[in-house]
Amino acid sequence: MTDSAAPKPEYGVSSLDVMASMSGLDFVRGIFARTLPEPPIMENVAPFDCTAETGHVVIHSVPGLRHYNPIGSVHGGYAAILLDSAMGLAVQTTLPKGFGYTTLEFKISFVRGMSQDTGTIRTEGQVLNAGRRVATAEARITGDRGKLIAHATATCLVFELPRNG
Repeated sequence: MTDSAAPKPEYGVSSLDVMASMSGLDFVRGIFARTLPEPPIMENVAPFDCTAETGHVVIHSVPGLRHYNPIGSVHGGYAAILLDSAMGLAVQTTLPKGFGYTTLEFKISFVRGMSQDTGTIRTEGQVLNAGRRVATAEARITGDRGKLIAHATATCLVFELPRNG
């Protein structure tokens, strides 16, 4: 699963100045390498073995009892965090210095449930189109045998980041 030599996660939010100073790909890789803080929301899903290429992100995670809803299965919010993150970060990897994004909308389809016995899952986000103002992406969560668990699509707004000074 996780490498014991890997740096311990530090959760926080990078400043806009830090984000604006690097390409989106370098920013995402910095989060995954833990040279930049991981977003606090990711503490809930404990991602590991994350990779980023231009327009493509992969996140591994393991659902556990702490992710359960009142009906005895993993809450849909767990999948939503992973899918939204994978799609948004995939979009981020396509952005030049000085640009950011926000999710305008996303849609999730759940195909099968997850439990604490599901094991390692893989969330893969892929940019479908990266325009000057709007980007679209899709993501899939699959189990250890490649079976589809959930999939999603998103539309993101791309914008220039405000600059201090």
